[in-house]
Amino acid sequence: MNQLSLQTDLGIECVAQLQAALQPHLDDDAPLALAGDRVERVHAAGLQLLHAFVRDRAAHGRHTTVTLASPTLAAAARQLALAVSLGVDTPMDSEHV
Repeated sequence: MNQLSLQTDLGIECVAQLQAALQPHLDDDAPLALAGDRVERVHAAGLQLLHAFVRDRAAHGRHTTVTLASPTLAAAARQLALAVSLGVDTPMDSEHV
């Protein structure tokens, strides 16, 4: 299994950096673990990009997991999942979680 450490900032200003880091792994057939222990800041745009990446890999039978999620990353993911499940359309910024 390959591992990629996520950057500390997954804010909207850093989405291009995140995309550049993820892109080389999109077509990699090996399972991929995204280590989230360093993540300190998250916006919905960062989570959306992570979701799209995992979804696109899964569509081609490639396994991806997020491991060691920092409290910030875990809280942001829970907050966004709750908003989606409730049908709430609200901006999410984990700096205030």
